[in-house]
Amino acid sequence: MTRPTIRFAAAILALTALALPAGAAERFITVASTTSTEQSGLFKHLLPVFEKKTGIEVRVVAVGTGQAIKLAEKGDADVLFVHHKPSEEKFVAEGWSIKRLPVMYNDFVVVGPAADPAKVKGMKDTAGAFKKIAAAKAPFASRADKSGTHLAELEFWKAAGVDAKTASGQWYKETGSGMGPTLNTAAGMDAYALADRGTWLSFTNRKSLEIAVEGDPKLFNQYGVMLVNKAKHPHVKDKDGQVFVDWLVSPEGQKAIAGYKINGQQLFFPNANQAGA
Repeated sequence: MTRPTIRFAAAILALTALALPAGAAERFITVASTTSTEQSGLFKHLLPVFEKKTGIEVRVVAVGTGQAIKLAEKGDADVLFVHHKPSEEKFVAEGWSIKRLPVMYNDFVVVGPAADPAKVKGMKDTAGAFKKIAAAKAPFASRADKSGTHLAELEFWKAAGVDAKTASGQWYKETGSGMGPTLNTAAGMDAYALADRGTWLSFTNRKSLEIAVEGDPKLFNQYGVMLVNKAKHPHVKDKDGQVFVDWLVSPEGQKAIAGYKINGQQLFFPNANQAGA
């Protein structure tokens, strides 16, 4: 390439850069969220709507709730969007965010092989079902990742009076992975598992798995959103992060959440204005 050609190319690049709106190239926020919101397909449904309206790109880091909270505490995210209310309230109480807002809910389900070796199919008492699974030493696949789903699972084992950890590597399989991979493990070994309904509805590799336990009020699964406190991490993009938070709980955002369906089934139910959610 000759020198005049190089100078011309450089000039074109400079003009192109000047033509872009200031900050356009870097206008994005990072959202630490759960694998359930990502693997269920919810973000693929929501984010194009939000980005088209605001011009703000949303980059999601989808991990377990426990890991997502740690990312937010370290300042590696602008917004936290997870599903374990006690952990979320602790996050706010410790000053990592100023306020927690409810966004939506669905529920957990216990899935298991059609053969149902623990004889729990149709039960409405999740802790009772867990007790029967342990008594039968039936295979159970646990996320074991400190996610909201895993924390809920541990609460059911505690209510059942079972220390499943002592059976790790035997009938109790700890995957240390997200919901999708854990369901794949459960399908491969004909095991029971606790799953959020959203990921279950979007999961296609079910093999013999089917829903065994549902309808227990204790299977309720609430999601909340929090803006990371700029006083803790000055680099947090609080203005654009707040735009995302406000949109999620706005009538438009809530309508978009309600509109996400698979095979006619709604995966998440908006409840931003529900007191105590």
